[in-house]
Amino acid sequence: MTGRGINAVEKPVLVILAAGIGSRYGGLKQIDPVGENGELIIDYSIYDAIKAGFEKVVFVITKAILDEFAEVIGDRISRYIAIDYAYQDLNDLPKGYSLPDGRVKPWGTAQALLAAKPAVRGPFA
Repeated sequence: MTGRGINAVEKPVLVILAAGIGSRYGGLKQIDPVGENGELIIDYSIYDAIKAGFEKVVFVITKAILDEFAEVIGDRISRYIAIDYAYQDLNDLPKGYSLPDGRVKPWGTAQALLAAKPAVRGPFA
């Protein structure tokens, strides 16, 4: 029986919100090693996701960190799981809203998830 819902063969997508600029941390915490063999925190999340059956990761980042993020994380991870990028953009605001002067930080979780929407076609975590 075929329905209008999610196709049974679709696997959930792991959405990783990694656009934070680490102002309190002092840099891009996403790329700093924490494990005794140089593992990143993100490596543990992706490892667990693969073991759980995820077949794709969408990284929500800002375009400003793409090159460094891809070099340290994306290019390496893409050998094990399909990846995609979504970009959180300060100017991506609802109609009638404008960017306040001096704002440089990403807007937060809700906007980051909306940025991932074009890359996610089914269930996600």
